[in-house]
Amino acid sequence: MHTLDRALALGAGGPVGAAWMAGLACGLRRGGVDLGEADLIVGTSTGAIVGAVLAAGQDPARLATPVRPAGSDGTPPQVDGHRLGEAFAVLRDAASNPAEARRRVGRIALAAETGPEQAHVARMRALVGAERWPDRKLLITVLDAETGEQEVFDRASGAPLASAVAASTAFPGIYPPITIDGRRYMDGSLQSATNARLAAGARTLVVIDPQAHLFPRELLHQELAVAAAHTVVTIEPDPASIHAFGSDLSDRAAWEPAYRAGLRQAADAVGRLSPAWKTGSGTD
Repeated sequence: MHTLDRALALGAGGPVGAAWMAGLACGLRRGGVDLGEADLIVGTSTGAIVGAVLAAGQDPARLATPVRPAGSDGTPPQVDGHRLGEAFAVLRDAASNPAEARRRVGRIALAAETGPEQAHVARMRALVGAERWPDRKLLITVLDAETGEQEVFDRASGAPLASAVAASTAFPGIYPPITIDGRRYMDGSLQSATNARLAAGARTLVVIDPQAHLFPRELLHQELAVAAAHTVVTIEPDPASIHAFGSDLSDRAAWEPAYRAGLRQAADAVGRLSPAWKTGSGTD
């Protein structure tokens, strides 16, 4: 039995991936496919930014250029290169014991010098452009920095929306873990890039994965098997979009080129997505 008609899972991909997803969503909307109409949106890492924008009914075109907090001088995040390198080293060897690797990365995140939490929360609040959780069902994934265990925030969780998004995007060594109800939380992609399994019960599932070209597909296939949607459409960057991304998904200089690449790629994606997205509700 499918209890939801349409679900959307938006994956991790750094600022560049967020810009590409926003451009893609904008182009799809122009083509008659409004991803904001999903019954459920799962946002992971920078996917949480775009997911919150869509769930709140905003125009994704607001992310055509980077949005800065009011009063901000545009100072970039305070990256702790040493701790970032440590985190990547642990993640490269995580396959043998993923749970322990997440705990180790959490310790690295807590020790990193990446500036004040509130600066990151303010950045995310400016990008999302909304203070309150939307009525549409939105799930934002994070990891507890001390235990490495996944938490999923939603409207009923009590977590402020901007803090939930900030936590989901808090990659160790780049942004600080975010405190919510006395716990520190970090990037939701450290367990899964898309967390598509959280869309279980959806008849149609659309997964947008900005990092699909960088990692093996086995984990996504496992997630999709758990979700067990009747129809699945996956969208990943095409070669022209990958070229626009450049070599660093954190390079904000690539934001606008990535947005334009997503906008262009949407023209092809509309044809693949439209039939599934516009199918009427129903149950098996």
